[in-house]
Amino acid sequence: MATASTPPAARSVLPVSIAAGNSVTAEVGAETLRQGGTAADAAVAMVLTACVAETVFTGLAGGGFATYFDAATKTTTCLDFFAAIPGLGGKRSATAQQISIDFGGQLVPYAVGPATVAVPGVPAGVAALHERWGRLPWTDLVEPAIVHARQGVALAPPHAKVLAVVAPAMLIGDGMRAYARGGTLLPGGSRIFHPGLDGALELLSAAGPEAFYTGPVAQAMVAAVGEQGDLSATDLAAYRVLETKPRRAALADLEVLARGDDLDDLLSTLDRLQLSSDPVEMAVLIVEALRAPPRRGDTTSVAVCDPAGNACAVTTSLGLASGVWLSDYGIHLNSMLGESELLRHELVPGDRMSSMMSPLIAMAADGPAIVAGAAGGSRIRSALLQVLVNLVVHRMPVQAAVEAPRLNPVPHRVHVEPGFSPDVLTALRAGGEVVEWPALDTYFGGVAVVDRSGPGADPRRGGDTRTLPARIS
Repeated sequence: MATASTPPAARSVLPVSIAAGNSVTAEVGAETLRQGGTAADAAVAMVLTACVAETVFTGLAGGGFATYFDAATKTTTCLDFFAAIPGLGGKRSATAQQISIDFGGQLVPYAVGPATVAVPGVPAGVAALHERWGRLPWTDLVEPAIVHARQGVALAPPHAKVLAVVAPAMLIGDGMRAYARGGTLLPGGSRIFHPGLDGALELLSAAGPEAFYTGPVAQAMVAAVGEQGDLSATDLAAYRVLETKPRRAALADLEVLARGDDLDDLLSTLDRLQLSSDPVEMAVLIVEALRAPPRRGDTTSVAVCDPAGNACAVTTSLGLASGVWLSDYGIHLNSMLGESELLRHELVPGDRMSSMMSPLIAMAADGPAIVAGAAGGSRIRSALLQVLVNLVVHRMPVQAAVEAPRLNPVPHRVHVEPGFSPDVLTALRAGGEVVEWPALDTYFGGVAVVDRSGPGADPRRGGDTRTLPARIS
């Protein structure tokens, strides 16, 4: 884990750095940069490796978003490769399986099963990222994930903790052989291995994303969902990555660029956030800006900056996961249609599902100053906002800004991690109940960030960082 460093004002350019949700993912990204890859190349390699090393949170059948700064053109672009709503081949009105997950003593309803599977975007998204800004051969970027899929990886202890919480969804079907041994959940440090996942990645390497949209993996997805869901060959063949211009919001002397969305929108929150150098007042202002219903999501993020000054933040998710597996390919299908926090609008086949994900780049007058993304469903917004405030307002070193205690407001109460001053807690109690957690927890999200002092990664989810020389031979 990176150590605390100097505040963002220490340099005028972003360092060559990696921040990721897992040490295996981080090292793959660093090695990609060492081989001469761009920020896009490193992001692609990391996202695919996360589909092997962080399968509690993400996978090849998930979706996501990327925000990319191209140093040559000084432009920032957003790629939308999130899940699309199925049903172009016909709606079947299948019934999903209802489950409840206990998050911090609160039972949250979810749905799993074939009826919750949406059109995945990860294979198309990483291919688009590579095509648009990559330099290294495609096969070189997929190879690290293949290697790790063949041998398996150690299950990070924070991931094992999350696995225990979401076990009702993760242990359905092939999940029992993927995440349990002898009927017992895998503990942290044990080898996690999904039979067939290396073969799926080999197909991605050789045939590109077409294997997942018109080829054998697509056929396996449609067969696995069957008549119990709406996913069809027509839905998969119609999927396209969307390229958009970012929205903008001000934070002190920075301009934050990210995709805009109507679900717990970070940029709208920034627009209405007042700033204060007083920690007590700032905590109250954050709560006022963040009020939102409590939900949960499984996501992971990476942030990377390369020697040429390109920068990329990517967030991906599998949802809670559907319990539907492609047995021949070791792939767990997403449960996006079972995520109640995403179902706030009419579901039109072919349209994108809404999301809270918000990978971002914050610009100073002389270029990018912060690259960041966060995981954690509706806590994505609160986690990112608090890390940004810690960096920009409180001028914390980057790793300290990530590790600082967080709060998360929900109706009538505020959840807080340990470490807030008594004065802050007193001020929060004036507005309602305060729920004090005993330790830093994955509930409060996971942030991956690079600022001008270096990278920071979240211990709540086993994050890790790498810093490389400004010139890589």
